[in-house]
Amino acid sequence: MSQEPSRESIEFDITIHIFTVSATLVGVCLTVIGIFIMNRRLSHIKSYGEELLAFDALLFLVSCILSYSALRKRREGRQHRVEEIAEKVFFTALVFMTFICIFIVFELI
Repeated sequence: MSQEPSRESIEFDITIHIFTVSATLVGVCLTVIGIFIMNRRLSHIKSYGEELLAFDALLFLVSCILSYSALRKRREGRQHRVEEIAEKVFFTALVFMTFICIFIVFELI
């Protein structure tokens, strides 16, 4: 007989994934900003993608901090509230990153 994971266990797993992925995506945003800076030095073209990616990196950082604090909380009510906020910020940052990618593609054309 296999036991189904509890709701608390699933939420804990989601929070851990949000924490690790958002931290990774902060690094991805900063790497792309670095690539833009190097490209600008070579071509002298200003790109608004840098500013948008910097803001997106901040959103991922906020999500990372919120998910980390949710992992550290011990009281049930506050933990769930912080987890929900972290999840919403994370998905907002993902959607924003998609729009930034579309913007960058059209900016390069």
